[in-house]
Amino acid sequence: MEQSPVFFIQGAGYSYKGASVSAIESVNLSVTSGEWVALLGTNGSGKSTLAKMMNALLPPMRGVCFAMGMDTSAPELAASIRQNVALVFQNPDDQIVASIVEEDVAFGPENLGLPSEAIRARVERALQLTGLSEMRRRGSYSLSGGQKQRLALAGALAMEPKALILDESTSMLDPEGRASFLNCLRELNTRGITIIQITHRMEEVVHASRVVIMEAGKVAWDGSPDSFWEEKCAEFGFDTPQELELLRSLRAGGFVPAGTKPVVNDLLEALCL
Repeated sequence: MEQSPVFFIQGAGYSYKGASVSAIESVNLSVTSGEWVALLGTNGSGKSTLAKMMNALLPPMRGVCFAMGMDTSAPELAASIRQNVALVFQNPDDQIVASIVEEDVAFGPENLGLPSEAIRARVERALQLTGLSEMRRRGSYSLSGGQKQRLALAGALAMEPKALILDESTSMLDPEGRASFLNCLRELNTRGITIIQITHRMEEVVHASRVVIMEAGKVAWDGSPDSFWEEKCAEFGFDTPQELELLRSLRAGGFVPAGTKPVVNDLLEALCL
């Protein structure tokens, strides 16, 4: 039997009160389990509105949006949708609710009414996945920006979602913190978690299995990363990341095998084989 999509959106539209144009209009999108979708577009293209719709924070005014087979416009389904679809925002301070790291991670599971043993197990797994185990007793607001972002991710993971939506969640991180955060996402994706990543950083797109570009509230292009780099990156005015340029040079010289991703660690591993 064919598996139902994690997200199914058809003809979806949303307009903010007082706005002269729709934030999104006639959006059609289907995402299957385990995909890593890079959602690109300029500011105002509708990416964040679409993300909030997928998380049931905004109901579609037109068309339909289903997450895990649940209608995001149904208020009675919102809690169930958000247990399965976690949304991590750009500013981690907006999502930190407790003064101690492990207490913040436990906040979501506690609200689900889970037994204490289950909560402790979820918190432990989330802290390990995000590399925060040794900081469990630290004050939440004493953390660095990168650590706070990983804490926001840990809080989302403690809900054991099937999908993660990341709305420019690396924009406040330094290069080291960004690399750590992306490594964590790669590990989660290998475990089967679906990722929707809104980003302006082309070096992050290289991790994706699919690229979706939005313009003026609509899906302007949807395809594979290879097609994006070869055909659409320059056309839509995006910069080519240095990792991709390096990969092309190494391929031309026969130094790396076909299928190598333009990710620094992958390139180094291929060169050492």
